[in-house]
This record gives sequence, structure tokens and C-alpha cells, in this order.
Amino acid sequence: MTTRGGPSMKWALRIPQPYIKRAIILALGFSLLSIWILAYYVSQTKQNPRWEPPQANCKLADSKANPFFPVRPQPMRDAAKNSRTQPAALVFVESAYSKLGQEIAALLEANRLKYKTEIVSGKSFPSLTEVGHGKYSLVIFENLNKYLLMDKWNRDILDRYCLEFNVGIISFVGKSEDNLLNKRVGDFPLFMHSNLRLKDCSLNPDCPLLYLTRAGETWRGNLPGEDWTIFQSNHTTYEPVAYAKTSSLEYVHMNENVDRSFHVTVMQDLGLYDGIQRVFFGNDLNFWLHRLLFLDSATYLSQGKLSLSLERFILVDIDDIFVGKVGTRMQTSDVKALISAQSRLGALVPGFRFNLGFSGYFYHSGDDVEDVGDDVLLANAHEFWWFPHMWAHTQPHTFTNESSLREQMILNKRFAKEHGIPTDGGYAVAPHHSGVYPVHVPLYEAWRKVWGIKVTSTEEYPHLRPPRHRRGFIYKNIMVLPRQTCGLFTHTIFIDKYPGGRSRLEESIHGGELFQTFINSRVNIFMTHLSNYGNDRLALYTFESVIKFVQCWTNLQLKTVPPLELGKKYFDLYPEEVNPVWQNPCDDKRHLAIWSKYKTCDRLPRFLVIGPQKTGTTALYAFLSMHPNILSNFPSSKTFEEVQFFNGANYYRGIDWYMEFFPTPSNSSLQYLFEKSATYFDNELVPKRAHALLPRAKIVTILINPARRAYSWYQHMRAHADAVALNHSFYQVVTATDEAPRSLRDLKNRCLSPGKYAVHLEMWLNHYPASQLLILDGDQLRTDPVSTMWKTQKFLKVKPHFDYDSHLRYDPSKGFYCQVMPSGKTKCLGRSKGRHYPPMENDTEKFLSNYYLPYNVELSKLLTRLGQQLPDWLREELRGR
Repeated sequence: MTTRGGPSMKWALRIPQPYIKRAIILALGFSLLSIWILAYYVSQTKQNPRWEPPQANCKLADSKANPFFPVRPQPMRDAAKNSRTQPAALVFVESAYSKLGQEIAALLEANRLKYKTEIVSGKSFPSLTEVGHGKYSLVIFENLNKYLLMDKWNRDILDRYCLEFNVGIISFVGKSEDNLLNKRVGDFPLFMHSNLRLKDCSLNPDCPLLYLTRAGETWRGNLPGEDWTIFQSNHTTYEPVAYAKTSSLEYVHMNENVDRSFHVTVMQDLGLYDGIQRVFFGNDLNFWLHRLLFLDSATYLSQGKLSLSLERFILVDIDDIFVGKVGTRMQTSDVKALISAQSRLGALVPGFRFNLGFSGYFYHSGDDVEDVGDDVLLANAHEFWWFPHMWAHTQPHTFTNESSLREQMILNKRFAKEHGIPTDGGYAVAPHHSGVYPVHVPLYEAWRKVWGIKVTSTEEYPHLRPPRHRRGFIYKNIMVLPRQTCGLFTHTIFIDKYPGGRSRLEESIHGGELFQTFINSRVNIFMTHLSNYGNDRLALYTFESVIKFVQCWTNLQLKTVPPLELGKKYFDLYPEEVNPVWQNPCDDKRHLAIWSKYKTCDRLPRFLVIGPQKTGTTALYAFLSMHPNILSNFPSSKTFEEVQFFNGANYYRGIDWYMEFFPTPSNSSLQYLFEKSATYFDNELVPKRAHALLPRAKIVTILINPARRAYSWYQHMRAHADAVALNHSFYQVVTATDEAPRSLRDLKNRCLSPGKYAVHLEMWLNHYPASQLLILDGDQLRTDPVSTMWKTQKFLKVKPHFDYDSHLRYDPSKGFYCQVMPSGKTKCLGRSKGRHYPPMENDTEKFLSNYYLPYNVELSKLLTRLGQQLPDWLREELRGR
């Protein structure tokens, strides 16, 4: 009978028992040793910390418990006086490059407050009024000394203006090399002591100007710098705004009834001494709290003309869901922490929800633990808002056609439906903001057709930096909102590896860049990433901390609404941003990186002929096109040789559409593309738009006698059978009153408005330097085109120099010069050019001469300022006047 187990069992039975016992003991010992080593390793391994946000116990200020701030009488404020001022600030700076002056301007810009800067110099002083109204509702001095040492005449003008229009003044104490002790501030009953080191700043809860800023907290620690100035006074006109303690042993003589450890760093003048209200700052804007107090001062002293709303909308996007690489993704505990943090933030910010952006292709691309995290996140999909990226997180601008984009989007939408992700949010974000701006038309079309997208966001419009300049626009009925960064990027995962260290993140939260973003922007979409919510969960720490800090130090009312509602809210607040302003993609490396490689800026024109109409622009267009290295745009089926891009509906077709009108030059350095659209000259939108896209372009304009231009336009409209022109004499048109029919007033405007040359040229000079503007004499172009074209070639710096003398010949039958063809015959402009009209009636000519006189005077001043010779027709008009 065979033993159970076969031969191997027999072999095992022959092993001596002691050996078996020893083997068992050794195996057990090895196992225990392994467990001990593993336990030791685990105990010694550094665990990733979970940074918990601070518990916010915001203090409420109690003015009665603070004897440092006695109750003072409130100033009388005459709102009727200030109602006659414009909502703008006049900022006096020491130079165009002064640091504090630039910071003041940047802060006003960030809050979309209008201002004008003036350099304080000698006896010159800007005009403060216009037709009985004040131009400014606030005056700001970068340096208090410049205000105190003003020329007496100018000081009297400023003081009278402030009294008449109830305008207040903000001033900052400049740095001083000398230690000032109890120095009197001008002739005011106010004294100051300078060059102190201070710490622990608090606010006066009874100060009337506090609006945005909330009193009750104390900022612990040293204030930045060692050059602080403090103020003291016993006069009832002065109300402390902020105070601090000395951080050194300096002794300052203060009122004996006041705690010597407290010193006033910002002082408000209630106007009880001389009728003018002021705020004095003892240091610049480097201290974050000064930025808040500056905005409050602007609101108060302008009586709300330069006021900010306290309402703030925030939306926190979490990009790259499922996209992160192994080790950076969320695990189950991270998802639970996300839900818990959302609940806590919802208690602070009404409506708060995280907004999750996903690319389904990368689902379950982590390790086993992270893949479970993916499943837990999807199981709680109802807790969040969701928005799509691309299926495989591909940059949309790399797709050359719309159908390929749609295919990718359909895959992502199918994934969403299979996993319970909502698909009706109407919001999407493109990976790396590709295709949003600069605009990639197929992306917008695919978004609309697949997802029904109505709103998106980008940090790239008009440029990434500076952030305060970011704006929104609407394209293809999709609202594009500005997006903000928060100091968290895909690589900011661990606090101990945060760029600049933890202190830099804390600084951004507590008064720094992130905090200031909440202050300065009424609508904020914050970009974060999946990796910021795993490991150290920096995003949760960051947003809970900054929101609590905002609520402790400000009166801002934070709230969150869904993206579609947020988009509508944004353009309700900023309707002027509806229309985009296209920038040149090749001027921004980031834009160029997300612009199609099949596009080139070489197809953008190097100069523009802007008009105005009926001055000879068509002739100039024809003469320029004769040059072998000057290439015009392709003709339009609707507007013929004119593209008319910058001044009408064509502008909203985008720059891709515009560039299709130009050939690709074979030699971009030698060949010059140009376009002529005579309607550009007097359209107020065109200079800004043209400069945004073509900042280095040359601008060419032609001027003739404005009365003759107006008459030519009238005859042009008659030739085109315009009913108004056919039924009214020229005199009736140009003398039409405001009660005349709309159609008659419109024709009058098109006859007369372009002839206000100086007005329109100044508009162009606000955007282009004079060195890029060429003003041609239309009469000279007609009678001596060769010299005019020589001047034009020189201005354009085009090579080689073209011999127009051999290629132009006067045609007596036409009355102007025509192109000489190789056959020797001439090629002239069409029959509509060179028409002979009946002479203008004397009464009409006299009326127009008087009408245009002030505009011609301004034109002569402008040309003189630009160093240009006055044309004969202008000299004739001004002779004897």
C-alpha cells in the first residue's frame, strides 16, 4: 500500500526532528525581527502634516472701554457741494517713477477708481474745474511736504476748491533723514515725531471713516520699516484712526492723560479747524492695513464718489480632477476632509461649494488607495459643482478643426453621465486656458454644441500680469470671466517645500497678495488644483485661513453663486467689458505658447491709412499698392478695398478673421502689409483697438479743408441716391437743429464731425506716439503726389525707394494723377472719383468757416506742437482771424 503523500512525504519523514525545530525557531525569529524593523521605520518616518486653519474668534470693538479714543464731534458734511464733482482722484506725485506714487495708482486701478496723476513742480498747477463742476472728488499727495510747501497762490487755489466742493485730502509723510521731535505740521495744530520702529497696530472703533475696515483686532508683531511717523494733537478736529506701540526705547512726549505706549500712526482731520477734511498717513502703503485705510479714506473724503461695494463673490475651482500623477491625488480621507471643509466654509460664506473640473480619461490612474479615492469622490459627486476640461486634458488650440474637439468633448460628457456627474452647469475651463484667449474659434463652437457652455474663465485676458488688469469679455455668446491665482499651483503640495517657505504663504494670507485680491476684486474665481487637496491639503488651509482673516479685519460680505449666475453678475457690474479688445498674441510669450502654430503675426498690417473719408484715401491706397514691397489687404465683397475691422461688427469676428484678409509675405522684414479704412479716423473705439493689436503700426491720415470735405460727403450721398441728401440742400443739412428728424441729424453729423480734426487726432495720440503718426496734406497729394509719396516712403522706411515720378502722370480729363502702365497708357481711379460738383453757396461756406474756426485753431496748435508745417488751406482759413 502506498503511503499518503507519495515519495516527498517519505523524504520529509526522514528529516531529523531537531532540524525541524531549529528551522521553525529561526523563521519565527526572522518574522519578529522584520516586524520590529518595520515598526521602527514607520515610527521614524516623517508624517506629512495636515495644517489646520486657525480658530477665528474675531473681537468686537468696544469704544467705551478704550480711553485712548475720546468721543469727538462729527463733521458737518455738505453732500450737495460734493455732488458737483466727478468721481475721480487727483494724485500729486514727486515724479513719474516714484515708488509710492506708483503704488497709489496701482491700488486705485485695482479697485477701478478713476484718477489723474500730476507731478508737483514749481508754480504750474492743473485745472480743477470745468463749466462750474469740479473735476475731482479727492486730492492725494504722495508727500505731505509737497502739500505744505506749495506755492502760496496754488495752495490758495487748492484750499478754495476743497472748501467750495467739499473735497478732502489724503497725504503721506515722506521719509526723513532727520529725527523729528514734536515738529509742527505746517500751520495746523498737529505735531509729529519721525523715524520710529513700531509694533502691534490697532484701530479706533469710533473713527467715522472706517467702512471697509473692521475695528476690534490687533495686528501683532513689528510693523514694516524703521521710519514711522506718529502724530499728536489736543485739538478736537483730529481723530486717531490707527495706533501702535513703540518696539524700541524711544521716548515720545505725549499727553499725560494718554498711555505713553500708544502712538497715532494715521490721523483724521475732521475739518473743524479750517473746513477741509484730511487724512494723514505716518508711513506708506507697505503695511497691508494702510491699503484698507487708504480705500476707506477715499470713500469717506469723496463722500462715496470713490466708494467700493462691500459685496464680494468668490468661486473656488479645483482643476485637474483625476489628472494628477501617483502620489499627488486625493485619497478617501482627503475627500472626507474636502466635504468637511466645504461645510465649514459654507457656514462662513453663504452658498459656498467647491467647483470641480474633470478629465475622465485619467479616472483610476493612481495607485490602489488613490483609485479608491476617485470612487469615493464620485460617490459624493452631488456634494459639489462640476465642470468639464478636455477628455484627455489636451490643449484645445492644438486641434485644427472643430469636429476633433467635439469628439473629445463627447467622450468626457459620456464619462460624466456614466458616473453621475452633472452636465448642465454651463461652465467649462480649457486646460492651460488654451483657446480661450487668444481666441481659438473652434473651441467656442464645440463648447456651445456639446456642452451648451455659457461661461468660462481665464487668467490670460488681456495678460497674466499684472493681476489687477485682468478683465472679462463676451465672445460667441460665451461669458469669459477673469480668473485669479492664489499662490497654489500643481507643484505646491507640501508646506515644507512651499516656494519661499511657509512664511511666504502666511504673508499672502494675512494681509498680502491673496488677502488683497479679496479686497480689490468684487468677483473672484480662484484657480486651484487636485494636488492642493491631497497630502498637506494646502488649499483647505489657505482658504479657511484667508476667509477667516478677511472676516476678522473687514466688513466684506462674502458669498458664492453658481458660475452661470456669477457670469451674469459680473457683466451687470462691468457692462463696459462686454466687448473684447484683441491684443497681439506675438507680444506675449504665454499667449504665443497657446496660439496655433499654423497662425502667424506676419499677416498683420504694419501700417494703417485711417482716413477720414473724402480726403483722397483711395488715391493714396492706389499709389501705395504700386510699390513692389507694399501689399494691401484682399478686397471685401461688402466694403470693397476697405476691411473696416476695428470700427464695426467685423471686430467681433476676431483676429483670425482679420488676418484672412492679408497675404503671408514672402519676406516679412522687407514687405509691408497695410489696410485702408477711411472710417477709422473719427471712431473713438478704433485707436484703442488698433493699438492693442498693432502697437508698433504706423498711422497715416490725410487732411483737407474740412468744409470742402463736408461738401464732398454730401455730394457723395446724393450720388448714392440717399433720400435725405436728395431732399435737402447742403445748407439745410449742416444747419439742422436738434429738433430736426433723426435721419437729417445723422447726415449732418457725418458731414461735420470728421472735420473736427484736432479732436480726433488727439484721440489717436492718446494711444500712439507722435513718431508713429503721419499727417498728409490732401491738396498736395492731389497736385504733387510724387513729393507726397516720397515723404510717405521715408516715414514708413520702406525699401527700395520707389520712383513715383516715372509711374504717375497727370490726366487732364480726370483732373488728377493716374498710374502709368507698362504699355504707356494710364490707369485711373473709377468714375466715382474726381467728380465735379457745383460750387458751394456763399452763405454755406461762410457758415462752415465760422463753425470750424475753433477746431482749425486747435489743429494749428496741434501741428505746431508736433513740429509739422501748416497746410496752405489751414493758413488761409486762419488768416485775418
